[in-house]
Amino acid sequence: MMLSTYAPIVGLFVLAAAFALFSVAVAPFVGPRRYNRAKLAAYECGIEPVDQPLTGGRFPVKYYLTAMLFIVFDIEIVFLYPWAVANDALGVWGLVAMVVFIGTVFLAFAYEWRRGGLEWD
Repeated sequence: MMLSTYAPIVGLFVLAAAFALFSVAVAPFVGPRRYNRAKLAAYECGIEPVDQPLTGGRFPVKYYLTAMLFIVFDIEIVFLYPWAVANDALGVWGLVAMVVFIGTVFLAFAYEWRRGGLEWD
């Protein structure tokens, strides 16, 4: 009796799965087949791909600095949002902890800035 309330949800999942399977199964038969050299080639943001050794090529330091910048700001947002929601309940201890956290994030940002991660050549 209680499981009958979930019947519409299960039906929706079954319908979605049937539609997905049908779309995948029918696509090779109905879709166009116009392959050419450009479609089969690797595409790397408009840059011609170059052959690299099996160990891979060397990435410039700017790549890692940009990745670090994204990680720093993602972590900052992940921790700032719950703090802003529960600011009153945390009291002075929460304020001190957030000031220390923002100071640490600022140090990472200053390091990134100093290393040239914000300069786009």
